Amino acid sequence: MIAVAATSLLAVAACSSTGTDSGNMDGASANAGSSSSSSAAANAEGVMVGGAEMLPTNTIVQNAALSQDHKTLVAAVKAAGLEQTLSGPGPYTVFAPTDAAFQRLGGVVDQLMMPAAKSQLQDILNYHVVSGDMSAEQIMSQIENGGGTAMLTTLQGGELTAKMQNGNVALTDARGNTAYVTVADAKASNGVVHVLNGVLLPPAPANPAPTGPTPAQPQGQMPANTDTPPTGPGTQN
Repeated sequence: MIAVAATSLLAVAACSSTGTDSGNMDGASANAGSSSSSSAAANAEGVMVGGAEMLPTNTIVQNAALSQDHKTLVAAVKAAGLEQTLSGPGPYTVFAPTDAAFQRLGGVVDQLMMPAAKSQLQDILNYHVVSGDMSAEQIMSQIENGGGTAMLTTLQGGELTAKMQNGNVALTDARGNTAYVTVADAKASNGVVHVLNGVLLPPAPANPAPTGPTPAQPQGQMPANTDTPPTGPGTQN
C-alpha cells in the first residue's frame, strides 16, 4: 500500500504557486540587495506567513506552528521526530513547503506519516534544511558569485541547485523538480525560514535496504514542471 502511494508521488511535479501559494508574493527578488533598510524593518517587526507574524524570538518550529499555511509541515516534523532538532540552537535555514504544496502530492503524504516511512520522511524534510542562517540576499549573492548557480548542501546530505528565475529564487532538487521561494526571510531565534510553493525530493538511494513491510520509497524522476513560476519582481523582502 505504501509503495503504491509512494510511486504516485513520481507523477506529481513540484509545481508553481496556486491558491494560497500565489498570494502576496513576499519572497526573494532581485531587488533584495537594494532594500536592506526595509528588510531590516520587516525583520524587526516579523514577516507575515500564513496570516501570522513570524516572531524573531520564536524558534523555527514555534513560528511554523503559528502559520495557517504550514499545518502539514508541522505535523510531518513531529511524525519524523525532528521537532527537537529544529527547536535546537542551529542555526538553520529552512525552505518550508506550504500545505498547498503538500496537497499536490495527494495521499502520499498520509503514507509518509506512517511509522514504516519515518526514515524516508526524515530524508525529505532534512533535504529542505541547510545548516547556517542564510538570508535571501545571501543566497542571491551566492547565485551571482557562482555565475548564476549556487549549490546548497542540505542536512540530508544531498544538494539543492539555486538559481534566479523571473526575479525569484528557484530551487531544483536532485530529480529535476523546481520550487520557488514565495516568502523570504522569516527570522527565528535559531535561523530563518523561506516559504516554498513545492516539495523537493532528495536523491533516490542506489540500493534501498528493506525497513519493514513495503516501505515508501520514491524512485526515478518526477515529470518536469509544466507550470510557470511566480513572476517577479512582485516577490520582495
